[in-house]
Amino acid sequence: MRALKKNIIYNAVLCAMLMLLAVSYCAPPLVRTTRVAYSPKMRSNIVQTARSQLGTPYRYGGSSPKGFDCSGLAMYVYRKNGIDIPRTATDQFYEGRRISKRNIQPGDLVFFRISGSGVSHVGIYVGRGKFIHAPKPGKKVGYASLAKTYWSHRYLGAVSYLN
Repeated sequence: MRALKKNIIYNAVLCAMLMLLAVSYCAPPLVRTTRVAYSPKMRSNIVQTARSQLGTPYRYGGSSPKGFDCSGLAMYVYRKNGIDIPRTATDQFYEGRRISKRNIQPGDLVFFRISGSGVSHVGIYVGRGKFIHAPKPGKKVGYASLAKTYWSHRYLGAVSYLN
């Protein structure tokens, strides 16, 4: 009887361990957002990388110079500068450190509500009220202005990944 109990306990523990291993193996990887120390050079590099993609066509789900959607462009530009940020605009917004509109600096990300009730668009702030973004199908990566009525009415906030 004692051996039977030990065998049942052993099998239960083994089964639990296998289940835990299976669940952790199938779960998506945990993405840790990298934050880097503030550096004017880093901000300048991010802006330059974004500028290098001007004219690239919009592509839904795109995150390479073959084509970008808005969050794919932000992720690509940051990754090229050694900073890993989430893939979606919503996750980029919630993972970053919130900053006020008057404290936005070149290289920070600006977010908008284009449709629905949440975050639906992101751009890379380049200074002087302008940002670079991948606007929509049929368009190319280009500049836009926070001062334009369209964008000012849809502005949600800004975040920084540069401490």
